[in-house]
Amino acid sequence: MRKLINLDTAAGTDNPSSIHASGVRAARELEHARAKVALSLVAHADEIIFTSGGTEANNLAIFGLVRPRVPPGHSGSVPHIITTVIEHVSILEPCRQLEREGFPVTYLPVNPDGLISLKELTKTLRPDTVLVSIGYANNEIGTIQPIREIARVIRNFKKSVQHSVSGILDTECFFHTDACQAPRFLDCRVSTLGVDLMTLNSGKIYGPRGAGCLYVRRGIDLQPILSGGGQERGRRSGTENVPAITGFAQALEQCLKWRAKESARLTKLRDYFIGKLLTLPDVILNGSTTARLPNNVNVSFARADSEFMVLNLDAHGVLAASGSACSAHEKSSSHVIGALSGQADSAVRFTLGRDTKKSDLDYVLKILPNILARARVD
Repeated sequence: MRKLINLDTAAGTDNPSSIHASGVRAARELEHARAKVALSLVAHADEIIFTSGGTEANNLAIFGLVRPRVPPGHSGSVPHIITTVIEHVSILEPCRQLEREGFPVTYLPVNPDGLISLKELTKTLRPDTVLVSIGYANNEIGTIQPIREIARVIRNFKKSVQHSVSGILDTECFFHTDACQAPRFLDCRVSTLGVDLMTLNSGKIYGPRGAGCLYVRRGIDLQPILSGGGQERGRRSGTENVPAITGFAQALEQCLKWRAKESARLTKLRDYFIGKLLTLPDVILNGSTTARLPNNVNVSFARADSEFMVLNLDAHGVLAASGSACSAHEKSSSHVIGALSGQADSAVRFTLGRDTKKSDLDYVLKILPNILARARVD
């Protein structure tokens, strides 16, 4: 076997852009992982852009799609964007930034279950709407949006209007979904969903952190938001994290294998846990009772401080959350629970996983009344 001598240890040996033997092997592993991800989504390999995770993929989808479609010299109408009030902050913040730049953005409301109205979406679509971004399943309340029906509304709208409006470079309306929470439990085949772009995150499916992808349907012009070496076919510069990407591809593959069995098991545990929680005084379920991820339980404990609850649960070995884990450093109440007209300051989210057993839930139910009694402010 040929001895490997690396004269530049800082550069590493697994850069898939390198032309030496180690780099070629890394490139081969990268493309193998890309093919596996594409197969899991029933997509083409060249439609997969690897990123550092869901936040980057969402930013790339929004900024990369919208900004190139500004008319030269702003001589015409600026493209319109539609999203919802309960999206992840990595969707909402780019949209707010585009608003500050003069792009009109519509934030669709949701009903008490966290679902959008298809009629409201239909009324909101305009000839200059370039992007609709609606999450597949919400990370806080687990509500599952009717993605296929949303895609159908958008298709019907596009059929009803002309696609070349004076002053607009490209008035085709693209549909993006943040599907980071979905692969473990929901169908993510892009042709079935009818989406043009879709975000996935490795860390949400038991894969390594630091990897994710953006699916981009063939033929869509996407402007990179990172400049540099031109990796990912020029759409995302930066040396790819091959080990994390390989783990991501394997984790996504495992999701398909265990999806049906794990969904059925966790749905049963979820419903048992919710039923018991709702027997406690002044407890409200946040989100839908039916259109909900199998692993999500989000409830509000009236007059109780959610952070106090989370800290005391943690002291007993129970990990829960009072909002989105991605913005836990922020002290503001959950914008998602607030959009439901719910009690955001008293909301606690329990997320069930592959190791969760009924005995774990019974333990929580045993310690909860005492914690709740101390947490409530009368």
